[in-house]
Amino acid sequence: MMGPAHSLSGAAAWLGVGAAAAAAGHTMPWPVLVVGALICAGAALAPDLDHKSATISRAFGPLSRGVCEIVDKLSYAVYKATKKQGDPRRSGGHRTLTHTWLWAVLTGAGASAIAVTGGRWAVLALLFVHLVLAVEGLLWRAARMSSDVLVWLLGATSAWILAGVLDKPGSGADWLFTAPGQEYLWLGLPIVLGALVHDIGDALTVSGCPILWPIPIGRKRWYPVGPPKPLRFRAGSWVELKVLMPVFMLLGGVGGAAALNVI
Repeated sequence: MMGPAHSLSGAAAWLGVGAAAAAAGHTMPWPVLVVGALICAGAALAPDLDHKSATISRAFGPLSRGVCEIVDKLSYAVYKATKKQGDPRRSGGHRTLTHTWLWAVLTGAGASAIAVTGGRWAVLALLFVHLVLAVEGLLWRAARMSSDVLVWLLGATSAWILAGVLDKPGSGADWLFTAPGQEYLWLGLPIVLGALVHDIGDALTVSGCPILWPIPIGRKRWYPVGPPKPLRFRAGSWVELKVLMPVFMLLGGVGGAAALNVI
């Protein structure tokens, strides 16, 4: 999938979580719903950190491009070290390590640990990174026409405002995890969800996605999970643009309304 579809699916997924929570009688505070949806939209771009042409590689200028090169080489090294006889030869690390359930869980857990131990500035940094990515994904046409600095300023301003809202009593800093010292522990959840939604989206495309690694399937450890080949599509095709993206918008709208008990 392309960046806009990934981000839309991430936001829709978190809004769906909010709807499920409301149906179970545990309605999310609206700041958690909004912030979680934006983080999930940004996190749904993060697995492409192994691709130099991806949206995330351009989002933070030379810094993100440098990180992408490192992640690509790391992913390729892990692929070569763990592949089985049935796994094909590769020349790079795209759609390997960062496109697995294990990577999703580890990045989410790491983000939660950073948020809990790092205090307000760590939370602001996490919000800034994911809000910039959300802008790049959800508002990609406007983002490409604007300078990077304007997008960064929008991300920084939004992060500061939303962090201030969450800090207010009852607004959601301690949502789900209520013990003292567990504020913002939940921030890792939309990051995990966003990465998994990205992987599921890529699994629908022609190449599939090795989301189950390191669990071996047959003669392959990097088995490209996906539906039957006739049901797959190419990234950027009309199926993605004309069918899936409108569906994600519709599901997100319904999920958000249900999460806020509007419907």
